[in-house]
Amino acid sequence: MKALDPVLRSVSENALTISFGDSIDPETNKRVFQLYNRLLKNRHTSWRDVIPAYSTVTIVYDVLTIRQTHTAAFQCVRDQVEKIISETQPEENISNRHVRVPVCYDESFAWDGERVAKEKKISIRELAAIHASKLYHVFMIGFLPGFPYMGSVDARIGMPRIATPRTLVPTGSVGIAGEQTGIYPLDSPGGWNIIGKTPLKIFDLCASSPVLIQPGDQVRFIPITKEQFESFDASTFKFVVNES
Repeated sequence: MKALDPVLRSVSENALTISFGDSIDPETNKRVFQLYNRLLKNRHTSWRDVIPAYSTVTIVYDVLTIRQTHTAAFQCVRDQVEKIISETQPEENISNRHVRVPVCYDESFAWDGERVAKEKKISIRELAAIHASKLYHVFMIGFLPGFPYMGSVDARIGMPRIATPRTLVPTGSVGIAGEQTGIYPLDSPGGWNIIGKTPLKIFDLCASSPVLIQPGDQVRFIPITKEQFESFDASTFKFVVNES
């Protein structure tokens, strides 16, 4: 799907959003992160945060700082952004890593596996095979530090969020919500359908790069047994299989 031309609008008294439409697709998401990178390179001191999402980039700005020199804060930021957008620049290279994530689909980890399989009229083995059969695009990181929103899942296993979110979902749990799949980087509440668990630590504050999976990555899930899960050694596992 072709991404739309960017539309700028105010979303609060101190935030501006640049929107490329409302679709969730890799081409639109690529344009989002190309603009995001350009905004970071040309970031104004009054911008408090620059936040990328599926098809938007939002800039949160300091109104008081801007009003020291401009009467209209939104118009000032809008002018800054339009100038950056209008300037001809070579396209930014977005991450095109192909990465592998081991997942154990054993029933002890797949809390919702039996229910999902029953509702979809497939076996638990088929559920795991279908989930692991696709290459998933990472659209964004959000909700929790390092939580990757990936899509799109096969329509045969797409599921809405559970009716009552759990108060605790363990670190590494792999879930499905709608057309997306994701991995919980920390113990947290959550409402996704849990179908497996990865032994990989996808968020580590002590690591040089705390967030393991990045926007733009292409993720392949690799099924492993419970025994392989319990004996997993990250130092011997090849996470990145292709990088450009």
